[in-house]
Amino acid sequence: MESRLSDGARQQFNRFVRQYLQLQLDLDYPDEEYLRNDAFQQSLHDQLFSENEIKKAPPARYQLRVLKELTRRIEQSIQDWDEEGISDDLMNCLSTLLASPPTSEMISVQQKSYVTYTLSSLPLQDIQDQTTPTITLLEARNLVAASGTTGLRTWEAALHLGNYLCANQDSLVRGKSILELGAGTGYVSILCAKHLEASHVLATDGSDDVVTSLSTNFYLNNLQDSTVIKGKELKWGQALVGGEHPQWNGGGGIDLILGADLTYDGSGIPALVSTFGELFELYPTIKIIYAATVRNPRTFEKFLEACDANKYAVEELKFGIKKAELQEGPFYSDQVPIQLCLITTT
Repeated sequence: MESRLSDGARQQFNRFVRQYLQLQLDLDYPDEEYLRNDAFQQSLHDQLFSENEIKKAPPARYQLRVLKELTRRIEQSIQDWDEEGISDDLMNCLSTLLASPPTSEMISVQQKSYVTYTLSSLPLQDIQDQTTPTITLLEARNLVAASGTTGLRTWEAALHLGNYLCANQDSLVRGKSILELGAGTGYVSILCAKHLEASHVLATDGSDDVVTSLSTNFYLNNLQDSTVIKGKELKWGQALVGGEHPQWNGGGGIDLILGADLTYDGSGIPALVSTFGELFELYPTIKIIYAATVRNPRTFEKFLEACDANKYAVEELKFGIKKAELQEGPFYSDQVPIQLCLITTT
């Protein structure tokens, strides 16, 4: 059905679908001229609400909110009810969702949800089908999960770091061995392993819950049997070698270390920088690329001061956030300051 859409309709359709699958709260609903079109409505149903097509659907509560608003807008768009109408398939989906017992908001925010990120800056996976690369993750979308960790959702800094890596795939990732600190949902690690052709990726985190969840997200991206990527617990500030493990990472090399939003809690900075030191000692030529959402400038300053005290060079990497209205996926705020840094030994 989508192939029957005009270029303008397809552009708005793709943007809306990608925002929906990423569980965005503020969606850019298509224009009325497209909404009242039968083929456009059928494409929306097939891509977003068809049980036969959508295997990793958003939560029912989210589906209902979007579909109610979508059908309201379609109804408003109709100029001639004798010639136009609302798709029976969409209305049947709405009736089914309305008839289902609603999940309370308190429960729904604690449940994990499928979130699909579109990597619009990468080449199409299938030119004939116009298939854009994606990453699907199971996330806890609330700010802090019940376990007390913030690592079960993907934050803006990880998305921005991912865009930077996509733009610099050849020089930074392809054929390289990657270590991610504070991997969280594994977005950056999965991106490197699945789409950017890294030779090996080690996704690490200090939380047992987060490391356990990584295997699920590897599976969702067909990486469960991959020898390229694996998860590992790494607690900052603790010795990487010694005792029963005289060789860290099995003696394997590391070319690049990545991290996103590791300094939101200033109390963890000393342990993080200590781990930098351990890694520089093991791999003197490595580079660290760090993306930080600067929510508290003083906290970020403490991080820079800690790096300086340990004689690490910090270079700002210039890579702007695309304006929100121009983003085609992944989607994230262009109003949040995100700092990208290259950290090396001096």
